[in-house]
Amino acid sequence: MDRGKLIAVAAGRERADLVIKNAGVFDVYGGSVIKGDVAVTGGVIAGVGKYSGKEEIDGGGKYVMPSFCDAHLHFESAAVRPSEYLKLAVPHGVTAFIADPHEIANVCGMRGIEFMRADVRGVPADVRFMMPSCVPATPEDSSGACLTAADADKGKRAGLYGLGEMMNVPGVLSCDPAVLAKLDVFDRIDGHAPGLGGEGLNAYAAAGISTDHECTTAEEAAERVSRGMYVLMREGSQAKNVRDLLPAVTERNMRRFMFCSDDRNLDDVTKRGTIDDCVHIAVECGVDPVSAVAMAALNPSEAYGLRGRGAVAPGMSADLVISRDIAAREIEAVYYRGTKVAENGRALFKTSPADAAFARGTVRLAPFGEAGFTLPFYPGMPVIGVSPRTLVTRLDHAESAEGLDLLCCMERHRASGEIGRAYVSGFGLRGGAIASTVGHDSHNVAVIGDNARDMAAAVRALAPDGGLSVCSGGKVTKAALDIAGLMSSRTAEEALAERRALLSALDELCREPGIEPFMLLSFLTLTVIPEAKLNTKGLYDVAHGAYVYRG
Repeated sequence: MDRGKLIAVAAGRERADLVIKNAGVFDVYGGSVIKGDVAVTGGVIAGVGKYSGKEEIDGGGKYVMPSFCDAHLHFESAAVRPSEYLKLAVPHGVTAFIADPHEIANVCGMRGIEFMRADVRGVPADVRFMMPSCVPATPEDSSGACLTAADADKGKRAGLYGLGEMMNVPGVLSCDPAVLAKLDVFDRIDGHAPGLGGEGLNAYAAAGISTDHECTTAEEAAERVSRGMYVLMREGSQAKNVRDLLPAVTERNMRRFMFCSDDRNLDDVTKRGTIDDCVHIAVECGVDPVSAVAMAALNPSEAYGLRGRGAVAPGMSADLVISRDIAAREIEAVYYRGTKVAENGRALFKTSPADAAFARGTVRLAPFGEAGFTLPFYPGMPVIGVSPRTLVTRLDHAESAEGLDLLCCMERHRASGEIGRAYVSGFGLRGGAIASTVGHDSHNVAVIGDNARDMAAAVRALAPDGGLSVCSGGKVTKAALDIAGLMSSRTAEEALAERRALLSALDELCREPGIEPFMLLSFLTLTVIPEAKLNTKGLYDVAHGAYVYRG
């Protein structure tokens, strides 16, 4: 940056490189919209006022706002490589991303993280990768890798930005030496503590953990803010929390809230966007548009130390959204460091995908037959109860097998043959099965269905590279995920076509409203979100840290 040139342009002595004229400019510091010109030179905002430029754009009737930051996401959840994801997300106004690559890390370790970083090089966006904190998620899980505090230290020296979501809450509260060693590596630490409160929350925050994206009630959110934490209001494909958490936001505490997508599938990213969707929801719920944009841009930039970002103000990076409406529903153009990178929903940049050959053939299953997909039922049997719009489950007891689906979690990294089984209520599959190599966070094979034949066929379709499958009456439809069993190596358009064919086949199985089947299935094996989950060993009671039964 030529500081002298910037000062000269700001003072009106020289013409700017670019001026957006006569726009409604979002002042996220003052909480208002002001009329004026936005002057940009050398990729930096010189000023807001009255300016002339070498290039001038008519902003009359339009709004200029800072581009958005996704405060917590996993690129893997969209099932395409990061560079393909960014071609979808940037046109929706998001140019900064705090990404946790713990999905691929659980399959491929540090090499997977290196791949993710390489895949976004040269993309016009600010992508900060966190060091996965829990690989595996808990000592009870069987993953493809194990990352230690020594690995975290190597990651920090290699440029990883902070410690990703610390979901081993019992390890933090009990002062587990291995957990404390990881916390000691980074100053910037993300949290994951569903349901935690009181003295436990005090201890968690005292450990240096500054954020949480797992709040499901306004009361939880308010308590975290009062303990000095930031609350990331999540709007994913299955877990949708923004509307429930907005009542906790007040004029006094608004600066402690921000948005994240966490886990959004490819359909939702394509149709609804990500953080722009959160802004729309907030405005629909009565939040002032400038405050909504502040939570989408300024708050995460300050919380994560993204200096010079998050506002339309002198000296800030010219990361801008031009919208035809005040709630960013009609985004006309997106700028990153003063360069237009997207226009009318289309990315204007190309990508150079990194080599992913090392991450193929990662699905290694022991031989199995249909008998493996059975579980004797008895009245009063413990089952996993699921509900719409949430990842939180219940530990229920069923008196009848009517309406239940069988869930199996199969170890897939070392072909050990280990398999856990449990019944699920509320999922609503009838006449078939679905299977996936996306099973948070260890990513073993998860399959759910109402008959052994279709379950076995759905699983057989997944080896050796991985994917998602639907089977009904012996007929299998599959979407390939050949990068670590998590992401497709195809373009987003090709992957989306495969996914839509898969969902078309799934529609015939009569799924329940409010449930995104593959996203929910992927979280039924995550043993850090209450109340009952299944891993390769058996049905696990998260609240009590014990197995209800094994096998």
